[in-house]
Amino acid sequence: MDSKSICDMTALQMRAEIETGHLSARQVMEAHLANIEARNPAVNAIVTLDAEGALRQAAAADARQVAGRPLGLLHGLPVAHKDSFFTAGMRTTHGSPVHRDFVPERSSLAVTRQQEAGAITVGKTNLPEFGAGSHTFNPVFGATRNPYDLSRTSGGSSGGAAAALAARMLPLADGTDMGGSLRNPANFCNVVGLRPSPGRVPQWPSLTPYSTLTVAGPMARTVADAALMLAVLAGPDARDPISIEQDPFRFASSLERDFAGTRIACAPSWGGLPVEPAVLQAIQAQLPVFESLGCKIEEACLDFGNADAAFHALRAQLFAISLGDTVRAHRDKTKQTVIWNTELGLSQPAEALIRAERERAALFERTHAFMEKYEFMIGVVSQVTPFAVETEYPTEIAGTAMRNYIDWMRSSYYVTMTGHPAISVPCGFTEQGLPVGLQIVGRYRDEWGVLQLAHAFEQATQFWRQAPKL
Repeated sequence: MDSKSICDMTALQMRAEIETGHLSARQVMEAHLANIEARNPAVNAIVTLDAEGALRQAAAADARQVAGRPLGLLHGLPVAHKDSFFTAGMRTTHGSPVHRDFVPERSSLAVTRQQEAGAITVGKTNLPEFGAGSHTFNPVFGATRNPYDLSRTSGGSSGGAAAALAARMLPLADGTDMGGSLRNPANFCNVVGLRPSPGRVPQWPSLTPYSTLTVAGPMARTVADAALMLAVLAGPDARDPISIEQDPFRFASSLERDFAGTRIACAPSWGGLPVEPAVLQAIQAQLPVFESLGCKIEEACLDFGNADAAFHALRAQLFAISLGDTVRAHRDKTKQTVIWNTELGLSQPAEALIRAERERAALFERTHAFMEKYEFMIGVVSQVTPFAVETEYPTEIAGTAMRNYIDWMRSSYYVTMTGHPAISVPCGFTEQGLPVGLQIVGRYRDEWGVLQLAHAFEQATQFWRQAPKL
């Protein structure tokens, strides 16, 4: 079997071929390393690579299998970790000159869970400086380019992960999401990104363990592969005070379901946000798919209220907690948008946080009432198509000016504020061949339902199979 055939497989297919002995972990690793060598120079998705170490791990994985030892859910599968996750013995830069040479002595929980499940770490994926913004570029490694159009952005902040998946350099990847950082790059790169419920994937170590804005989660080319990764990442951990006490193994089960009569609220622009026409056209063209699945679609939108101001206040607070000391000590080595966001958190009055928490509580109550009527909400992931890689961030959408560097991502961070799980699943392409994703939002802590509906949509449309021509 040649490298292309191996790398075009889903993670579940690779895992099955390894388990039956048709492929070895070393063959799978060699195929992906060949793709990385051929494609990464143009895409710049994987920024730290340990090929020799990965091959040694693959040989050890094959030896374990020959010895008859139990195989983990991710046995023999190559993975790379977002460059904000600690990886013991491998540099973790956060895309910042401040941490250019930082090599941690311990690994983040998301990393150790993948490795304990048999996954083989090949390196790290690129991100914006300190993960700030939904366009992946930084002064340490430069920009990550979209495999479907190398002149365009891959999105962010998990942009390196999404681009590596799309380019068939990895079968699975991890990421984080505050304002859309798992969903936006998946949307831009024709892959799947799931934002789980807060606490579904425990985070350790963390400077903000009680925050519900930032979550960790899976990325993959198919929904079933994302569910497999979630089965590994999820599950309680006593070091995370909000981790959910539920068995994650159900996410490794079949996603098949009958959706006859399922009520879905459709709000493509989330109640009137400015959206590029090409994005809306791609989504509207696929709405009949849900009817073919038996769903009942109604035009309806949750009242997001003042989620915008609330999100900015809470986000700024997290920046102040996490990066306040860094900005004070290394202002000359920090990008302006990070400084602005951090100083907003340090200077905003207590009243802003009081209003934000009150608004978040009211939004959660409204979301609960809305989702009693509808099992799912669907709409855009990103309000724009992938823009020029040289552009720092969009300053206007459909004639509407953007007020700051993340204003163009309201379609994702409004959903963040609800506290409900959401996924980006491939939904087609523009006339220029640029990917567009669909955002599916589920009921409180119902990742299972979100994955099931996304899987049904994916099986009916098959957009994930359209690989970039690199």
